[in-house]
Amino acid sequence: MIELKNVHKKFGKLEVLKGVNLTVKEGEVIAIIGPSGSGKSTLLRSINHLETIDDGEILIDGKRMGGSTKQIKEARLNLGMVFQQFNLFPHLTVHDNIALAPKLNHRYSKEELEKVIDELLSKVGLLEKKNSYPPQLSGGQQQRIAIARALAMKPKYMLFDEPTSALDPELIGEVLRVIRQLADDGMTMIIVTHEMSFAREIADRVIMIDGGVIIEEGSPERIFSNPENERTKTFLKSIIDREASMKEGLFSAAGIEIEN
Repeated sequence: MIELKNVHKKFGKLEVLKGVNLTVKEGEVIAIIGPSGSGKSTLLRSINHLETIDDGEILIDGKRMGGSTKQIKEARLNLGMVFQQFNLFPHLTVHDNIALAPKLNHRYSKEELEKVIDELLSKVGLLEKKNSYPPQLSGGQQQRIAIARALAMKPKYMLFDEPTSALDPELIGEVLRVIRQLADDGMTMIIVTHEMSFAREIADRVIMIDGGVIIEEGSPERIFSNPENERTKTFLKSIIDREASMKEGLFSAAGIEIEN
């Protein structure tokens, strides 16, 4: 499991995480929601040691994340991470982007690696793009390749930091379908997302973060239907109102009248 115990993180005088406690069990899908600047992405980056925490501890399968470079590298082998931006190497083909980390870490034999790459590209529906370069792909395709790249190291846990935020609306669905498939396969995942309907559908537990602390957590049914914290209520209402406004604007642009 992944455990966070009283985790604090500051950037200068700004305290972004203020004593976060969280346990993620194997096979569990956690959706983290909250307003921008609440500490969601910092929390995710801290789990992978992309940010060094100031206090508390993070345990991956009982082992403390941190210490020597070797210890951090070993812990990261069990952690796959997908970012808002795709972070693919534009000068490398899709095949070579996926193959890079396994080659550096001697994860497979040459024959095994080729088989794994084909399997992963088939999984994300992009086997035909194997020899293409990232600039030749749509944003949704690039993000699916980024997911395949993360999966190539056979991680035990996957971390998603708003994986659809950089995508056009019509491309979001293809990425969410891949993540949904991973959930169906039993992958343990922590997903920072603004896609509320997706969080409601896919998560076993929803975590609401505001001001660097977890202010509420529970099942998707309870959080979205009957939140207890007033801040959670106002946040979810703002999301619903925004989505309704966007929908109204799209219909209006298409010349379709909405009946009240």
